[in-house]
Amino acid sequence: MDRWRGRVVLVTGASVGIGAAIAKSLVQHGMKVVGCARNVEQIKKLAAECVSSGYSGALFPYKCDLSVEDEVLSMFSWIKAQHKGVDVCINNAGLALPEPLLSGKTSSWRTMMDVNVMALAVCTREAYQSMKERKVDDGHIININSICGHRVLNYADGHFYTATKYAVTALTEGLRQELREAKTHIRATGISPGIVKTEFAYRLFSDDQEKAAAMYNSGECLQADDITNAVVYVLSAPPHVQIGDIELTPVDQSM
Repeated sequence: MDRWRGRVVLVTGASVGIGAAIAKSLVQHGMKVVGCARNVEQIKKLAAECVSSGYSGALFPYKCDLSVEDEVLSMFSWIKAQHKGVDVCINNAGLALPEPLLSGKTSSWRTMMDVNVMALAVCTREAYQSMKERKVDDGHIININSICGHRVLNYADGHFYTATKYAVTALTEGLRQELREAKTHIRATGISPGIVKTEFAYRLFSDDQEKAAAMYNSGECLQADDITNAVVYVLSAPPHVQIGDIELTPVDQSM
C-alpha cells in the first residue's frame, strides 16, 4: 500500500457500514480519502476520529446525492480543484428496497437503478476521465457488488435489487474490456460480499426491524472490515496483476 500514500481515492456511500470502514482504513494507509454521501455529518465525525487517532492520511467529507448527475459532476469538479483528481474510485454506494417484480413500485425500482447502476457508471466515467487527463496509468476502479450479482435467490423482495447487481457485474467486466482497448494499465475489480452485518437489512426492512435482525442472527455474518481487507488486498496487488472478481461469503451462508 506504500505506493498509494498521499494519493486520492473517492469512496461513495462513506457515511456508514462498508463505505465508512473502507474510508477509515484507507486514511490509516495514508491516502487522501474523499468520502461522499447524502448524510455528510456522519462522515465529518469519522474524519474527526481519524484526526484524533493520528492517522497519516485524511478524510474529506463531501455531501452528494449520487442519483443526481449534476451533483456528481460538481463533486468531481471540486475534487479536481482541491486535490487535482482521483487515482482510485471505490463505487460502494448502493441500496435495496423490498419491491417484488409482480407488485413493486416503479419509483422504487427507478431509485435502485439510479443509485446502484447509473451513479456507479457516472462515477466510473468521471474517475477514468480524471485519470486520463492527468496521465495516471496505474489507477484503480473498484465496484462493491454483491453475491446477488452472480446468483438469483428465490426471494421476491430482492429480485429487482438482484437485477441491478447483475448489471454491476456486466459493467465491471465491460469496463475491464474497455480499459484494455484503451491501452491503459488502470485496473477494474468487483468485490461481491454475501451477508455483511451493517445497517443494510435495517434499511431494507425499515418497517420490520425483527425481520432485519433475524437475517443477521441466522449465522455468523461477514463484518465490514472483512470487505475492507479485500479492498486493501486488491490495492496491494502489484501493478501488473489484475484481480477481476472476489466473492466472499460467511462460511455458514448457503448461496
